[in-house]
Amino acid sequence: MSEDVGARLAALDFASVTPEEFVRIVKGLTNKEIAALARGELRARVLAEVFGRMGRQFRPEQAGELSAVIRWRVTGESDAVYETTIADGVCTVREGAGDAEPRLTLTMNDAEFLKLVSGNGNPVTMFLTRKVKATGDLGLAAGLHRYFDIPKP
Repeated sequence: MSEDVGARLAALDFASVTPEEFVRIVKGLTNKEIAALARGELRARVLAEVFGRMGRQFRPEQAGELSAVIRWRVTGESDAVYETTIADGVCTVREGAGDAEPRLTLTMNDAEFLKLVSGNGNPVTMFLTRKVKATGDLGLAAGLHRYFDIPKP
């Protein structure tokens, strides 16, 4: 990765990046570039912004009566754990593991996570090739993309 790309991304205010811009940014990065960026403060900023947007990108009309805790374990320089709780037509997000047993746990590295949440990766292919590991309710995992408004790459 060029230092120019790294410096531009490090200086980027991710809160001002639209979902469509985020999709284009991720699409333009290789796994190696994502791994290089997914360290320290920049990684924490990106993860916080992605998970912070999940509630806004949630599509309650698609979730119906769904009630579930989904634990996300993003591996990299350290494991980052977040949980999304879907209940009563609302999606809430918390950093860290809660006391409730998750209905689904998804584990993947930084690059695969960013590809998944930006729509740049095929969830079924990622699961079948073990780039994304799912434990628990695999039916929920298969339909998870329906519950969020993810721009098309």
